[in-house]
Amino acid sequence: MKNLLSVMKITVSELVFIKDPETSDLGKRIIENSILLIDELGFDAFTFKKLGLKIGSNESSIYRYFESKHKLLLYLTSWYWAWLEYQLVVETFSLIDPKVKLNKAIAILTNTVKLDRNFSHINEVVLYKIIVNESFKSFLTKEVDSENNEGYFEIYKRLVARLSTIILDIKPTYPYSLSLASTILEGGLHQHFLTEHFPSITNCEEDKTPTSFFLHLVENALK
Repeated sequence: MKNLLSVMKITVSELVFIKDPETSDLGKRIIENSILLIDELGFDAFTFKKLGLKIGSNESSIYRYFESKHKLLLYLTSWYWAWLEYQLVVETFSLIDPKVKLNKAIAILTNTVKLDRNFSHINEVVLYKIIVNESFKSFLTKEVDSENNEGYFEIYKRLVARLSTIILDIKPTYPYSLSLASTILEGGLHQHFLTEHFPSITNCEEDKTPTSFFLHLVENALK
């Protein structure tokens, strides 16, 4: 199953791009370098003009792939959620014990990301830093409802639903499985953000990771 991941293509909704960046060398360079530049500058300071200078291409060539930097951020976050979903499927498909499966899922969704050599043009470690610091900007917009209705966030919602199903396998009567699943997914990012930027308001640190916190939280919630 792990070998299967290496030949799978991470699929992102066609809604977020004009031309699939995975279909050309230029497109892959746009994705690779946009991750590095957003990490360096922050999303607010990032522009297609700056990206064009970095990759040695006209700004207009980037607009042939993405109509705005918002759509590019949607692409990056969608790619990350889809990649994370693959990790979840690969690492839990053979686990029989529901509790072991849930604990593994929580670890996958809340651990610090390690580099995946299967996708050479995407640095998942740097992308994860963007997800922690910038992903909320992909949906905290006036257009969030219309974009949600059009299907922009299907991968993200599917990942929450997968985790909710694993929770219900342990306790079918638990009435807040979706709320708990979305809290784990977003809360893991938030705890990593606090650890990095506001360590005085979180108990998470080197020996008490966000993963250990959510394992503790879920165990008590499902008693």
